[in-house]
Amino acid sequence: MSKQQTIVTTEPATHQSLDKHLGNTLRHIRTENGLTIADVAMRANVSRGMLSKIENGLTSPSLEKLEHLANALGVKLSRLFHDYDTPIGGAQYVKNGEGMEVVRRGTKSGHTYQLLAYDTGPKKLFEPFLITLNEESEVFDPFEHAGTEFIYMLEGKLEYSVGDERFILEPGDSLTFHAEQPHRPETKLQMPIQYLAIIYYDSLDDFEDDSYKN
Repeated sequence: MSKQQTIVTTEPATHQSLDKHLGNTLRHIRTENGLTIADVAMRANVSRGMLSKIENGLTSPSLEKLEHLANALGVKLSRLFHDYDTPIGGAQYVKNGEGMEVVRRGTKSGHTYQLLAYDTGPKKLFEPFLITLNEESEVFDPFEHAGTEFIYMLEGKLEYSVGDERFILEPGDSLTFHAEQPHRPETKLQMPIQYLAIIYYDSLDDFEDDSYKN
């Protein structure tokens, strides 16, 4: 699976591209805090030339690099995307297998997370993930986070727990629950396993406080 950002937004030519938006946002936060390119580059462990290209929208930074830059600027990663507004008639197109691979708590345990879209509206925020479990995937502590989660099973067979309940998920099965309850994939019953997980947040604050990514 590709680890590059390949989410493509179709939009009118007058709309600012995501790369340009990210660059402008990074530059605004940097200058607002009286920091130079050299200051931020050193803190984020990137070259000054690379940071300059990112700020000018000339390159597509990885999510990991954006996270380092956000940390260097003292803001949350989500801050960089909040003002990016998809216009009416715009659409986000992701080719099969080319969603942006992101780091979540299960990544080191053999779980692959592909972010399939950005929700950029001012009120309704959601995150759609394509999750793949491999043979080495470990069982770890349950997730607990804000919002409502919807799971749709695509491939394989999986035992999934929500609170004290256990559910056997097969292709075509779905599961919806309040995500404040402890939940996690339990037993891998038939490999390979792949499912969609869509998280809906009631407010912007819920999105920013989300502990699913930690």
